[in-house]
Amino acid sequence: MNSKTDEVPGQTRVTIHGVAAAAGVSKSTVSRILDERLPRSDSETARRVRKVAEELGYVRDVSAASLRRGNTMTIGVIVPRLTDTVMAMLYEALAKACSRSGRFAIVATTDDKPKADRLAAESLLKRGVDGLILSTAREDDDFPDELAKRGIPYVLALRTDGHSLSSIGDDRLGGYLAARHLLDLGHRKIGVIAGPSYASSSRGRVEGFRHALEEAGLNADPSYIIPSTFGIESGAVAVETLMRLSPRPTAIFAVNDNTAIGALSGLTKFGLSVPQDISIVGYNDIPIVSHLPTPLTTLRVPFEQIASNALDLLAGDNSPADERIRISAPTLIPRKSTAPIR
Repeated sequence: MNSKTDEVPGQTRVTIHGVAAAAGVSKSTVSRILDERLPRSDSETARRVRKVAEELGYVRDVSAASLRRGNTMTIGVIVPRLTDTVMAMLYEALAKACSRSGRFAIVATTDDKPKADRLAAESLLKRGVDGLILSTAREDDDFPDELAKRGIPYVLALRTDGHSLSSIGDDRLGGYLAARHLLDLGHRKIGVIAGPSYASSSRGRVEGFRHALEEAGLNADPSYIIPSTFGIESGAVAVETLMRLSPRPTAIFAVNDNTAIGALSGLTKFGLSVPQDISIVGYNDIPIVSHLPTPLTTLRVPFEQIASNALDLLAGDNSPADERIRISAPTLIPRKSTAPIR
């Protein structure tokens, strides 16, 4: 079986011309059949072309295809850190969504520092990414506006600045559902591990929590709302503050599973058990929380849907004002960390 190849020093590369000649079809037919972005055909010709390509060891030249299209089919993703399971889950969801459309996602981390955002973006842009997806938006930073002025395609994910193209969870609804769940169990003194105020996700969850309390005729006591980072250690520190209040809360809403895990750890220092002495609700439903000694009640965030919406927004042009921010609803997942007040 002979095929046309490109000669590269130390290597012989099978081209689409060689596959076409060996399969007895046109180059355009091979291109169409082997294009992963198109619906997979199961015709006799398609099966023969794929078999020939496999036997010859054909590998699609992505860079050449990108040059023809005028883009690289790569998306740059900027997250605070991949050691944060939430951000790792978002990146994996984006990578899968990219793969389904023949694109590739590459990631850069910033440790949630605004200056690092800019360095990460420049590094990704120098590598020719077609656009950026950022999960690092902060209330006190105008970096998204800088990208817009430069004409760089971008979408915010999980967090929003309120006007950029964004794909986020319904954080207000999530906070409302968490509070409503605890209220329905009879809890009235509820502490909140609130996360950082610069993140729209944190603010939205606390706002939803407050709304549920107001709806029930209660006021959210500011002393029961403790700011934190999104880290485990921060949750442990915050719960110590809550446990020193008088009266201390009978339940806690942590706006992030990591801080909820930290709170679970911190409660042991006070000799308190969950949920017998205190109930706790987390947020995101990262994989580990269902396997804890006391499985965590939490809000499940639809990362796959958020990723898909982010890529749709990045690919679209001139989205109407009412479609610039796409919101995906979370789901309350009750587990054993919450129980009726004793």
